[in-house]
Amino acid sequence: MPQDNKRSGFHSAAGLIQYYDMEETRALKIDPYIILIMGIGAAVVVEILNWKLV
Repeated sequence: MPQDNKRSGFHSAAGLIQYYDMEETRALKIDPYIILIMGIGAAVVVEILNWKLV
C-alpha cells in the first residue's frame, strides 16, 4: 500500500507554496483593537473637519 503524503497534491503540483505552514517571527504585530480605534478616530476627525468647514 503506498504511503499517503498529505503535503503532496494539486497545490504542490501547481507550484504553489502553502504559506499557512510558515510563521513570520520578525513581522510587526499590531493588536486588532488598535486598528479599530485608529479607524474610528480617523472617521471622527474627518467628520469634525467636515462639520467645521461647512
